[in-house]
Amino acid sequence: MKTYSTSQIAKIVGVHPNTVRLYEEWGLLQIPERKPNGYRVFTDIHIEQFRLTQKALAIPVLQAGLRKKIISAVKHSARYEFDKAVLCVREYLETAARERENAIRAAESVTDIMSDGRTSREKAASEDDMCVEDAIYTCENRLLNRSEAAKALGITIDTLRNWEMNGLLTVKRKENGYRVYDPSDMRKLRIIRSLRCANYSLASILKMLTALEAGKEQADIPKELNTPVDEETIVSACDKLIASLDEASENAKEVLQILLNMKEKYEKNNPPL
Repeated sequence: MKTYSTSQIAKIVGVHPNTVRLYEEWGLLQIPERKPNGYRVFTDIHIEQFRLTQKALAIPVLQAGLRKKIISAVKHSARYEFDKAVLCVREYLETAARERENAIRAAESVTDIMSDGRTSREKAASEDDMCVEDAIYTCENRLLNRSEAAKALGITIDTLRNWEMNGLLTVKRKENGYRVYDPSDMRKLRIIRSLRCANYSLASILKMLTALEAGKEQADIPKELNTPVDEETIVSACDKLIASLDEASENAKEVLQILLNMKEKYEKNNPPL
Protein backbone atom coordinates (compact mmCIF):
# COMPACT_ATOMS: atom_id res chain seq x y z
CA MET A 1 0.00 0.00 0.00
CA LYS A 2 1.39 3.37 -1.06
CA THR A 3 1.81 5.96 1.68
CA TYR A 4 2.34 9.71 1.69
CA SER A 5 3.66 12.35 4.04
CA THR A 6 1.69 15.48 4.90
CA SER A 7 3.62 17.57 2.37
CA GLN A 8 3.21 14.94 -0.33
CA ILE A 9 -0.55 14.64 0.05
CA ALA A 10 -0.84 18.43 0.20
CA LYS A 11 0.99 18.72 -3.12
CA ILE A 12 -1.18 16.02 -4.72
CA VAL A 13 -4.48 17.69 -3.80
CA GLY A 14 -3.15 21.23 -4.31
CA VAL A 15 -3.35 22.74 -0.82
CA HIS A 16 -1.00 23.97 1.88
CA PRO A 17 0.16 21.31 4.39
CA ASN A 18 -1.59 23.27 7.15
CA THR A 19 -4.90 22.73 5.34
CA VAL A 20 -4.38 18.97 5.53
CA ARG A 21 -3.87 19.26 9.27
CA LEU A 22 -6.96 21.48 9.63
CA TYR A 23 -9.15 19.05 7.69
CA GLU A 24 -8.01 16.25 9.97
CA GLU A 25 -8.68 18.42 13.05
CA TRP A 26 -12.19 19.27 11.80
CA GLY A 27 -13.03 15.60 11.25
CA LEU A 28 -13.13 15.86 7.47
CA LEU A 29 -10.35 13.30 6.93
CA GLN A 30 -9.80 9.78 8.21
CA ILE A 31 -7.40 9.81 11.15
CA PRO A 32 -4.01 8.84 9.70
CA GLU A 33 -1.65 6.39 11.35
CA ARG A 34 1.58 7.79 12.75
CA LYS A 35 5.19 6.70 12.58
CA PRO A 36 7.18 6.22 15.80
CA ASN A 37 8.52 9.76 15.34
CA GLY A 38 4.94 11.11 15.25
CA TYR A 39 4.80 11.89 11.54
CA ARG A 40 1.44 11.25 9.90
CA VAL A 41 1.10 8.49 7.32
CA PHE A 42 -1.52 9.07 4.63
CA THR A 43 -2.82 6.61 2.04
CA ASP A 44 -4.95 6.71 -1.12
CA ILE A 45 -8.20 6.93 0.84
CA HIS A 46 -7.06 10.25 2.27
CA ILE A 47 -6.54 11.60 -1.24
CA GLU A 48 -10.02 10.43 -2.25
CA GLN A 49 -11.53 11.83 0.95
CA PHE A 50 -9.83 15.18 0.39
CA ARG A 51 -11.18 15.40 -3.14
CA LEU A 52 -14.62 14.38 -1.88
CA THR A 53 -14.45 17.23 0.65
CA GLN A 54 -13.39 19.74 -2.00
CA LYS A 55 -16.25 18.67 -4.23
CA ALA A 56 -18.77 18.74 -1.36
CA LEU A 57 -17.81 22.28 -0.34
CA ALA A 58 -17.55 23.67 -3.87
CA ILE A 59 -21.10 25.10 -3.92
CA PRO A 60 -21.75 27.56 -1.05
CA VAL A 61 -25.52 27.07 -0.76
CA LEU A 62 -26.51 27.94 2.80
CA GLN A 63 -30.30 27.80 2.94
CA ALA A 64 -32.36 25.07 4.64
CA GLY A 65 -29.33 23.56 6.35
CA LEU A 66 -27.86 22.28 3.08
CA ARG A 67 -24.30 23.27 3.95
CA LYS A 68 -24.53 21.52 7.32
CA LYS A 69 -25.95 18.38 5.73
CA ILE A 70 -23.18 18.03 3.13
CA ILE A 71 -20.52 18.58 5.82
CA SER A 72 -22.16 15.84 7.89
CA ALA A 73 -21.85 13.51 4.90
CA VAL A 74 -18.12 14.25 4.65
CA LYS A 75 -17.59 13.65 8.37
CA HIS A 76 -19.47 10.34 8.27
CA SER A 77 -17.33 9.16 5.38
CA ALA A 78 -14.20 10.14 7.34
CA ARG A 79 -15.35 7.66 10.01
CA TYR A 80 -16.06 4.99 7.35
CA GLU A 81 -19.80 5.43 7.99
CA PHE A 82 -20.56 5.40 4.29
CA ASP A 83 -24.23 4.44 4.60
CA LYS A 84 -24.87 7.44 6.85
CA ALA A 85 -22.91 9.66 4.47
CA VAL A 86 -24.96 8.46 1.50
CA LEU A 87 -28.18 9.09 3.44
CA CYS A 88 -27.07 12.67 4.19
CA VAL A 89 -26.42 13.37 0.52
CA ARG A 90 -29.75 11.90 -0.53
CA GLU A 91 -31.51 14.07 2.05
CA TYR A 92 -29.51 17.02 0.68
CA LEU A 93 -30.84 16.31 -2.82
CA GLU A 94 -34.42 16.04 -1.56
CA THR A 95 -34.10 19.30 0.37
CA ALA A 96 -32.54 21.11 -2.60
CA ALA A 97 -35.40 19.95 -4.84
CA ARG A 98 -37.94 21.14 -2.28
CA GLU A 99 -36.20 24.51 -1.92
CA ARG A 100 -36.16 24.91 -5.69
CA GLU A 101 -39.90 24.30 -5.87
CA ASN A 102 -40.47 26.78 -3.05
CA ALA A 103 -38.38 29.37 -4.87
CA ILE A 104 -40.33 28.93 -8.10
CA ARG A 105 -43.69 29.11 -6.34
CA ALA A 106 -42.68 32.20 -4.39
CA ALA A 107 -41.55 33.95 -7.55
CA GLU A 108 -44.75 33.03 -9.38
CA SER A 109 -46.89 34.16 -6.45
CA VAL A 110 -45.68 37.74 -6.78
CA THR A 111 -48.08 38.42 -9.65
CA ASP A 112 -51.03 37.19 -7.58
CA ILE A 113 -49.99 39.25 -4.57
CA MET A 114 -49.61 42.35 -6.70
CA SER A 115 -53.16 41.98 -7.96
CA ASP A 116 -54.98 41.80 -4.60
CA GLY A 117 -52.47 40.93 -1.90
CA ARG A 118 -52.95 37.16 -1.90
CA THR A 119 -51.44 34.17 -3.63
CA SER A 120 -53.64 31.71 -5.51
CA ARG A 121 -53.19 29.23 -2.69
CA GLU A 122 -54.37 31.73 -0.09
CA LYS A 123 -57.39 32.75 -2.16
CA ALA A 124 -58.49 29.13 -2.19
CA ALA A 125 -58.10 28.69 1.58
CA SER A 126 -61.18 28.44 3.75
CA GLU A 127 -62.55 31.73 5.05
CA ASP A 128 -62.96 30.05 8.42
CA ASP A 129 -59.18 29.54 8.60
CA MET A 130 -57.83 32.50 10.55
CA CYS A 131 -54.07 32.66 10.12
CA VAL A 132 -51.31 35.22 9.60
CA GLU A 133 -52.37 35.88 6.01
CA ASP A 134 -55.97 36.58 7.06
CA ALA A 135 -54.72 39.14 9.59
CA ILE A 136 -52.94 40.99 6.80
CA TYR A 137 -56.04 41.34 4.67
CA THR A 138 -58.27 42.50 7.51
CA CYS A 139 -55.73 45.21 8.35
CA GLU A 140 -55.06 46.39 4.81
CA ASN A 141 -58.01 48.79 4.72
CA ARG A 142 -56.36 51.20 7.17
CA LEU A 143 -52.99 52.65 8.08
CA LEU A 144 -50.88 50.52 10.42
CA ASN A 145 -48.04 51.48 12.70
CA ARG A 146 -44.83 49.45 12.68
CA SER A 147 -45.90 47.14 15.51
CA GLU A 148 -49.26 46.40 13.86
CA ALA A 149 -47.65 45.81 10.47
CA ALA A 150 -45.10 43.39 11.92
CA LYS A 151 -47.81 41.50 13.82
CA ALA A 152 -50.02 41.27 10.73
CA LEU A 153 -47.13 39.86 8.70
CA GLY A 154 -46.07 37.43 11.42
CA ILE A 155 -42.55 38.86 11.62
CA THR A 156 -40.57 40.76 14.24
CA ILE A 157 -40.21 44.53 14.33
CA ASP A 158 -36.45 44.03 13.89
CA THR A 159 -37.05 42.06 10.68
CA LEU A 160 -39.31 44.80 9.35
CA ARG A 161 -36.74 47.43 10.29
CA ASN A 162 -34.01 45.40 8.55
CA TRP A 163 -36.01 45.27 5.30
CA GLU A 164 -36.47 49.03 5.45
CA MET A 165 -32.78 49.67 6.18
CA ASN A 166 -31.86 47.53 3.15
CA GLY A 167 -33.98 49.70 0.90
CA LEU A 168 -36.84 47.28 0.24
CA LEU A 169 -39.45 49.76 1.44
CA THR A 170 -39.56 53.54 1.88
CA VAL A 171 -41.78 54.16 4.88
CA LYS A 172 -44.24 57.04 5.02
CA ARG A 173 -44.55 59.13 8.17
CA LYS A 174 -47.40 60.97 9.81
CA GLU A 175 -47.07 64.60 10.89
CA ASN A 176 -45.92 63.45 14.34
CA GLY A 177 -43.07 61.47 12.75
CA TYR A 178 -44.48 57.97 13.36
CA ARG A 179 -44.13 55.46 10.54
CA VAL A 180 -47.34 54.25 8.90
CA TYR A 181 -48.02 51.47 6.41
CA ASP A 182 -50.83 51.78 3.88
CA PRO A 183 -52.39 48.96 1.78
CA SER A 184 -49.76 49.30 -0.97
CA ASP A 185 -46.98 49.02 1.63
CA MET A 186 -48.55 45.89 3.10
CA ARG A 187 -48.84 44.36 -0.36
CA LYS A 188 -45.14 44.99 -0.98
CA LEU A 189 -44.22 43.62 2.45
CA ARG A 190 -46.31 40.56 1.72
CA ILE A 191 -44.24 39.97 -1.41
CA ILE A 192 -41.01 40.42 0.52
CA ARG A 193 -42.10 38.01 3.24
CA SER A 194 -43.13 35.37 0.70
CA LEU A 195 -39.81 35.58 -1.11
CA ARG A 196 -37.74 35.62 2.08
CA CYS A 197 -39.53 32.47 3.24
CA ALA A 198 -38.29 30.86 0.03
CA ASN A 199 -34.74 32.00 0.86
CA TYR A 200 -34.37 34.68 -1.80
CA SER A 201 -31.71 37.17 -0.76
CA LEU A 202 -32.52 40.77 0.08
CA ALA A 203 -30.38 41.82 -2.90
CA SER A 204 -32.38 39.75 -5.39
CA ILE A 205 -35.71 40.95 -3.93
CA LEU A 206 -34.56 44.58 -4.14
CA LYS A 207 -33.58 44.02 -7.77
CA MET A 208 -37.03 42.66 -8.57
CA LEU A 209 -38.85 45.47 -6.73
CA THR A 210 -36.73 48.06 -8.51
CA ALA A 211 -37.63 46.52 -11.88
CA LEU A 212 -41.34 46.56 -11.01
CA GLU A 213 -41.23 50.15 -9.81
CA ALA A 214 -39.45 51.13 -13.02
CA GLY A 215 -42.59 50.16 -14.91
CA LYS A 216 -41.87 46.56 -15.85
CA GLU A 217 -45.32 45.31 -14.86
CA GLN A 218 -45.01 42.46 -17.32
CA ALA A 219 -41.49 41.59 -16.19
CA ASP A 220 -40.46 37.96 -16.01
CA ILE A 221 -40.38 37.92 -12.21
CA PRO A 222 -38.59 34.56 -11.74
CA LYS A 223 -35.93 35.77 -14.19
CA GLU A 224 -35.60 39.12 -12.41
CA LEU A 225 -35.12 37.33 -9.09
CA ASN A 226 -32.64 34.75 -10.30
CA THR A 227 -30.44 36.78 -12.64
CA PRO A 228 -27.70 38.82 -10.93
CA VAL A 229 -27.22 42.41 -12.01
CA ASP A 230 -23.58 41.74 -12.81
CA GLU A 231 -22.13 38.24 -13.11
CA GLU A 232 -18.73 39.69 -12.20
CA THR A 233 -19.90 41.04 -8.84
CA ILE A 234 -21.83 38.12 -7.40
CA VAL A 235 -21.30 37.98 -3.65
CA SER A 236 -24.10 35.62 -2.65
CA ALA A 237 -25.28 32.48 -4.42
CA CYS A 238 -28.76 33.43 -3.26
CA ASP A 239 -28.78 36.22 -5.85
CA LYS A 240 -29.43 33.47 -8.38
CA LEU A 241 -31.22 31.06 -6.07
CA ILE A 242 -32.79 28.62 -8.54
CA ALA A 243 -29.62 28.37 -10.61
CA SER A 244 -27.50 27.85 -7.48
CA LEU A 245 -29.81 25.08 -6.25
CA ASP A 246 -29.60 23.36 -9.63
CA GLU A 247 -25.81 23.63 -9.53
CA ALA A 248 -25.74 22.35 -5.95
CA SER A 249 -27.89 19.34 -6.87
CA GLU A 250 -25.64 18.38 -9.77
CA ASN A 251 -22.60 18.76 -7.52
CA ALA A 252 -24.24 16.60 -4.83
CA LYS A 253 -24.91 13.85 -7.37
CA GLU A 254 -21.18 13.74 -8.08
CA VAL A 255 -20.47 13.62 -4.34
CA LEU A 256 -22.91 10.73 -4.02
CA GLN A 257 -21.15 8.76 -6.74
CA ILE A 258 -17.75 9.34 -5.13
CA LEU A 259 -19.16 8.10 -1.81
CA LEU A 260 -20.62 4.98 -3.38
CA ASN A 261 -17.25 4.21 -4.99
CA MET A 262 -15.44 4.75 -1.69
CA LYS A 263 -17.96 2.57 0.13
CA GLU A 264 -17.32 -0.28 -2.31
CA LYS A 265 -13.53 0.06 -2.04
CA TYR A 266 -12.98 0.72 1.64
CA GLU A 267 -15.93 -0.19 3.87
CA LYS A 268 -15.24 -3.92 4.26
CA ASN A 269 -11.51 -3.53 4.83
CA ASN A 270 -11.76 -0.54 7.15
CA PRO A 271 -14.22 -0.86 10.05
CA PRO A 272 -15.35 2.38 11.72
CA LEU A 273 -12.71 3.87 14.02
